[in-house]
Amino acid sequence: MITHMVEQTETPAASDLALARNALADEDAFAELYRRYVPRVYRYHMAHTGNVNDAEDLTSQTFIAALEGLRSYRGDGSFAAWILGIASKKRLMFFRGRKPEVPLDDALHLPSPSLPTDRAAHQRLRLEALARALKTISPERAEAVVLSYFGGLSNQEIAATLRKSEAAVKMLVSRGLQDLRERTSLRMEVEL
Repeated sequence: MITHMVEQTETPAASDLALARNALADEDAFAELYRRYVPRVYRYHMAHTGNVNDAEDLTSQTFIAALEGLRSYRGDGSFAAWILGIASKKRLMFFRGRKPEVPLDDALHLPSPSLPTDRAAHQRLRLEALARALKTISPERAEAVVLSYFGGLSNQEIAATLRKSEAAVKMLVSRGLQDLRERTSLRMEVEL
């Protein structure tokens, strides 16, 4: 059982490392890592794709790759940064082979089981707008913003993932947010 494997006094990073090591032989340990990190990975992919199905597919691919490559996780950085690094690679491969998307009007006719139709449509529109805005800013800035706000990584973890200094990450996030504010405020003014 997982509770016997990881002592309560361990830090989250030490707990993740212990779970990762145990996950090689114990599916419950990997299931716990999955439960801990699936929301972050899903939000990361959702922010980049703006599409529930694509985000779900990429999240699945990310965790499959993580399970297959678990031996490569040494605990040098956080597990969150490691798995979001895998997510980033899966995202890049996804967009490399991407074909033109279905028009947004077609997507809006799909009902969401968990939200009323008007709220689901509004949420879908906001995610689409964010995904489009992220595509208009520099890829490095977009990635830093998504890792921070949707992946939940600290600046130190983002720095390790992007192989940049923390100061560079702070600047990327700050400028990326500024770029997004400018682009989304321009769109809102046009829509009003």
